[in-house]
Order: sequence, then structure tokens, then C-alpha cells
Amino acid sequence: MTWYKDAVFYEVYIRAFCDGNGDGHGDFQGLTSKLGYLQELGVNCLWLLPMYDSPLVDDGYDVRDFLKIHQDYGTVEDFKEMVQETHRRGLRVIADLVMNHTSDQHAWSQEARSSKNSPKRDYYLWSRTNRKLKDARIIFVDFQESNWEFDPLTGEYYFHRFYPQQPDLNYDNPAVQQAMLRVMKHWLDMGIDGFRADAVPYLFKREGTNCENLPETHAYLKRVRRFLDENYRGKVLLAEANQWPEEVREYFGAGDEFHMCLHFPLMPRIFLALKREDRRPIVDILNRTPPIPESCQWATFLRCHDELTLEMVTEEDRQFLWDAYAPDHQMRLNLGIRRRLSPLLNNDRRRIELAYSLLLTLPGSPIIYYGDEIGMGDNITLKDRGGLRTPMQWSNEENAGFSVAHPSAMYSPVNDDEVLSYKRINARSQLEDPSSLFHTVRKMILARKTHRAFGRGSCQFLEPQNTAVLAYLRRYESDNILVVHNLSSSRQSVSLESTEFPACLPVDMLSGDAFAPVSRGPYALDLDPYQYLWLTLKPLSQPSP
Repeated sequence: MTWYKDAVFYEVYIRAFCDGNGDGHGDFQGLTSKLGYLQELGVNCLWLLPMYDSPLVDDGYDVRDFLKIHQDYGTVEDFKEMVQETHRRGLRVIADLVMNHTSDQHAWSQEARSSKNSPKRDYYLWSRTNRKLKDARIIFVDFQESNWEFDPLTGEYYFHRFYPQQPDLNYDNPAVQQAMLRVMKHWLDMGIDGFRADAVPYLFKREGTNCENLPETHAYLKRVRRFLDENYRGKVLLAEANQWPEEVREYFGAGDEFHMCLHFPLMPRIFLALKREDRRPIVDILNRTPPIPESCQWATFLRCHDELTLEMVTEEDRQFLWDAYAPDHQMRLNLGIRRRLSPLLNNDRRRIELAYSLLLTLPGSPIIYYGDEIGMGDNITLKDRGGLRTPMQWSNEENAGFSVAHPSAMYSPVNDDEVLSYKRINARSQLEDPSSLFHTVRKMILARKTHRAFGRGSCQFLEPQNTAVLAYLRRYESDNILVVHNLSSSRQSVSLESTEFPACLPVDMLSGDAFAPVSRGPYALDLDPYQYLWLTLKPLSQPSP
């Protein structure tokens, strides 16, 4: 029932993945046709970005109808076929659940705006002034000056945490609470394996607070979990809560709220550690992270469909990361950086592999953003987050093999810059090249899947004097693994205290190479620039394979 602990997730923007009907937009037919590729990569569970009917002001996070599929993505039958085929291949699928708000075109919103006496009026938050809830922070700081928007139809303001076209729901209304449970039931009955719940810290609002992480929010989310456990055992809930570790910890409850939570504070510190060539940002944030219930799991990631958010770092570190990774102001968005993994790391294969090694060996279940497994680039000339959501690069054919549509019909231009053009970076060429990034990531995933210590084991950080080296022990039952990373661009020597793993033979599970046996005293290693090692610690009495 805790399958998610051993899973590797793959985040799919349906519109960008594969066009099955030739209209220039990705759809469920296209996704279904590419499940073999995902199976070969070795991922266990797909995470689908919003698939619901929407005017697409916010790429589907502005939901017009929770119970309908957006027409560009196909039919309900297409969706059901995709779910069935995913399960047939031994994979799972979860979908985004947009809980906090709707589109202003949703029937609830339309009715709420029709009259102050509308039965749906109380589905949203209204005020005669725009001065209430003044302590609620503005999230889209590049676009918004207020969380209130004036509605000329009824002469009052409504509250929104995101775009004005996304009015927040009023969870103090029991009808809203019940309606969201009905939305969950609708899709769970079609066979999906759970939800990634969007923006959950903001559900309830209270004057005099920042309207985040309120007790009422946790109480409702526990009700959501009870509903799932009582009716759909084995399904999973993953929370998006961009908060500090102590605050995110509360979304696990006592194992009775979310099964999983995204670890937002870790992600920017991976990039901080890589740029500073210093392990301490990673070690410090994970040491600060509170223990979680046995049945729960962190979800870790390098990149996703949003900007690389820098909300959970100090102002000094934020400026450092902006200067280091986004020197062009076009690369910045809100309090973050709108770049993909490969260009963030200067398309340096060694650094990209090192980042994946961190992702796949640190505590938690990793999430890979579509296209990052082949080193796709971005297009910062596209507005907002569109530069991170360009078509998947399947081949060097027209439209990157994504679609047979005329280029003018494409939802987005394919990435055709000089360095990361689809003509150079595409899945077909990497599938044919055993030394490609795809096959390296695939090999890492396979190794991870054969050692449950990565998904379930303890993590003990070692403290060598050389801070450019990050080393930790992952342990679960009889599985003992030493993971070592050289975060530096230069060769490094390190001496590891071996009292925690005496008398053993380290064998690199990725290369099969055996290292010098560990005996008494410090264990010395010489590491090439950006080298990483996944060493199984075999008792000396056990012969090497």
C-alpha cells in the first residue's frame, strides 16, 4: 500500500507531450502512444498537469469544469484508454487536483456574479472593499498588485491568490467542501491512482493571518484523506505546499493527511550547492527537515512546470541564485527562474548527471519533468512559463516529431535554438545512443529500483573536512549504500570516517567496479570533477559478483 515510496514519478504536460490527432496540441491519444517510451525509461507513475475544461489563462489551472476534459486533449474514452493502458504496462497515473480556485468562467462563478442573492454567491469570497485579508501575500508579484479584483456586475470585490481570472473558493461553505469530494470521486472512479493537490496551504482565509497553513485547512484536508481511505484504498495524495520544512511537515499530519509532500526548500539548495561547490546548503536543509510518519514520503524534484521558485531561501541566497543562474532578467519570473534543467547547468553533461544522482539518491521519491531526461532546453522569449512548456522533442523531423500539424497550428513553437535544437536534442537519437543522457538516467532509475534503501532507508550524512564532497549512507534492512558526490569542477580528495561501515567491499552499482576494501581508519577516495559513486557495501566475506 506504500508503493509511492519506491516510485519514480514523471510529470507530463499533456499539451506538450505528443499530438495524436494532428491538430498541433498534445492529447491523450498521443500520450498513450508514448507509454512504451516511459516504460523503457523506468518511471513508475505519471503525474498529469490539469486536463480539465479551461479557458487556459493559467494553462489549465483556471478550471471551467472539473468534470470535463479539455477538448484539445480528447474525449473521456481517450482518457479511460490511457489509464487502462498505463495500468496494463504496470504504471500508475495521478492527476492534478486544483482545489483552491476555479476559472471566472466556471458555472459557479458565473452564477455567483449574477446577483448578490445568488445561491452560489457564497462559493467565493466577496467584500465591499479591497482592504480585507491584507496580510495575505501576493504570489504572482510580477503581475498582481492586490489579491482583490473589482466585479462591476455586482459592485463588490472578490478574492484571488493567483490571476484575477481565478477567484478563490470559499471553503467555509460546506457545499464547496462537498463539491470537491465529488470531483475526486468522479476521476477516481475512472481508475486513476490519486492526485497531486495544488496550492493547498491557501484553502481557508482568516483576518489577521497570512491566510496560509491554517488549522481549518488541515482539518478539511484530513477529511479529504478519510474520504480517500474509506473509498479508494491504495490511492495517493501528493501536496503542493511551498513552505518551510516545519510547515510542510504539518501536511503529513499523523499519517492521516497527505501521503506525500513536495520538498520545495531542498530544490533551490541543490542548485546553490552545485554553484558554490559546497555540500552545506543540502545538508543543512535536510537536517532541518523534521521526521515524518512511517507511512509518508517526501517528493523531490529538480525542475517542474513552474519557475524554479526561490521563495524558501534567504534574500541573500535568492540574489546569488539569480545572478548565477539567471543573469538575463528575461530568465526571471516572480520570485524564481524560468529555466529548464539543462540550460540552468550550462548544458554540462557532467553537472546534469550529478544533479540526477542527487535527485535519485537523496531521501524521498523523485519526480522527473518531461524532456529533462534528454536534456531539453527552454525558450525564454515566450511569455510567462511558456518557455518551460515547449513541445517534447521526439525526433529531428519537422515539429520535433511531436505533431504532423502545420507549424502555424502548433500550440507553441518547438525549441530550435542553436545549442538545444530538436535537431540535436531528441529522444530518438538518444534511444539509439547507449551513452546518451537518456540511457544514463535510465540506468540510474534501474539501480534505484533494485535497492529499496533509496526509497525507504535512513540517510546519515558524513562530515568530511572537504566540504566540496557530499557523502551519505542509505540503509534499509540489510541494504547498506554509500553515496559520494564531488560537487566541484576540480579533482578532489576526501577522507571518510569508516566507523559506520567497517570491514566491507564497496562496489559501484552503476559501473560494477570494486573499490579498495574498507578496514580500520579513514577511507580515502580521489574523485574526478563532478564524479558520483553509488557504492554498495558488501561484507568482506561476501564475494563480489
